[in-house]
Amino acid sequence: MPSFYGYGPLVNFWAAHGFVVIQPTHLDATFLGLREADDPDAPLYLRSRAEDLRQIVDHLGDIERAVPGLAGRLDAGRIAAVGHSAGGHTVGLISGQTITDAGDGSTVGAVDGRFGARVMIAAPGRGADLNGPAAQPYAALTSTEFDGMTPKVLIVVGERDWNSFFSDRKDWRSDPYTAAPAPKTRLEIFDAEHGLGGISTFDAAETTDENPDRVAAVRALIWAYLRSELYPEDPAWARATAVLAGGTAPTGRVESK
Repeated sequence: MPSFYGYGPLVNFWAAHGFVVIQPTHLDATFLGLREADDPDAPLYLRSRAEDLRQIVDHLGDIERAVPGLAGRLDAGRIAAVGHSAGGHTVGLISGQTITDAGDGSTVGAVDGRFGARVMIAAPGRGADLNGPAAQPYAALTSTEFDGMTPKVLIVVGERDWNSFFSDRKDWRSDPYTAAPAPKTRLEIFDAEHGLGGISTFDAAETTDENPDRVAAVRALIWAYLRSELYPEDPAWARATAVLAGGTAPTGRVESK
């Protein structure tokens, strides 16, 4: 991702609909120029990405005091983590998904109970099936396991999100749903590729399946899920999935376990 502006189609919508959105700049952001650094965590910096999320929660008070107009508007008891692609993997790492650190062989990944809602969008699948050319530059991903990912998570996948660069399995990105224990929910977006219509790389024009209507559906469905997870009395998710299931030309489908 060139910069945090790339996710404007999602975060601007959520911020306009009641959420305080905090976007970390991870060390793998291309504009930082650290992907080629001599660091065992490079190029994706998976360990530090998960630590970034924990640091944000640790310092919410400092953030609230530093941002004009934010005082009194943060609810530290209702925190969500949402990530796309490597960001989805990061959400997994604070939800019990694990990897093996390439530097010292330690296990990385644990459940952080401070997050009340979790969404993994187009995240990588099981490490054992990362059997394409990506297995060499992204070696840390080859140890990804979901056995310990016990919290409730929404897994969002694109029906056509498959690239042999990563795996020869076309359902590889559904592994966070199929390989993790219940409870999990899977939202499949029909005809969508990795960008799900253009939810990311807004500042790089890299979306391969540009579709503004699809983006609008994805961001609204995730917003509804977050509302109902963080505010259990809010029927937004039930209403949204009912509309999705009852439509004559649905954008996608939902299943749960």
